[in-house]
Amino acid sequence: MFDPAAIPATLRATRDALAARIEDAALSSSQPAQQSFYDGWLLRYSPGRAKRARSVNAIAAGRLPLGEKLAHCRDFYARHELPCVFRLTPFSLPADLDAQLAVAGYSAAEDTRVMTLELGNAADEVEVAAPAGALRDLDAGGFGAVLGELHELDATKRIAERERFARAALPGVYLAIFEGELPIACGSLIIEGDLAGIFGMVTQPARRGRGFATRIVAELLRRARGAAVRSVYLQVTASNTPARHMYRKFGFQDCYAYWYRYAPGTEESVR
Repeated sequence: MFDPAAIPATLRATRDALAARIEDAALSSSQPAQQSFYDGWLLRYSPGRAKRARSVNAIAAGRLPLGEKLAHCRDFYARHELPCVFRLTPFSLPADLDAQLAVAGYSAAEDTRVMTLELGNAADEVEVAAPAGALRDLDAGGFGAVLGELHELDATKRIAERERFARAALPGVYLAIFEGELPIACGSLIIEGDLAGIFGMVTQPARRGRGFATRIVAELLRRARGAAVRSVYLQVTASNTPARHMYRKFGFQDCYAYWYRYAPGTEESVR
């Protein structure tokens, strides 16, 4: 649990044009089949792992009273046997939504940073270890399957993750490192014009700290340059110090933050 007020104000309340574009692109990067609109809010209800695919994204203020909308969301997620979770960004509407959710008893958690890199400012000499393993290109569905395996998801969540990536509307690069036929690490690049996002970065727990993620990021950035991408972004929890250190070596910097609010009594069921 944490207080969003602890996040630097520049990351909580940015109106930067690139940040706004990134937020739109991130929502478009993978679109679960399970989503619905209600008075300006995007209600996603995928049974998969990614919380941005099973939470409320308040992208427009709408016209209905907030209390009525919150009641609708609670009922909506209960019908789909999922906890009611809101994803809060600097662009969430109405502007005081986070404060009103706090008053209504919704608990805040998971400070997440969106980091960006202008490829013209990227570090060219990042030391990339050469851990054993074959780097392979995958299709979107195959990548979702590898992601589910590395996260050790149950069968329902694995299917949801595979379908979410397979439905991607934008072109992408999907990479994984294998030892034999065993996946060790993976990561993807979703491209929208001159902007691209890195998603699905995960390394098998026993292999972390050996350079697999650095190797994948270096290759994704190489592919981004080849696709005439100018700006790259990614999402990482603020508490993931090793990952943030690795991204900073490439030149990534914090652009904005987002976090989640859980309906009373539901946070533990989201984990």
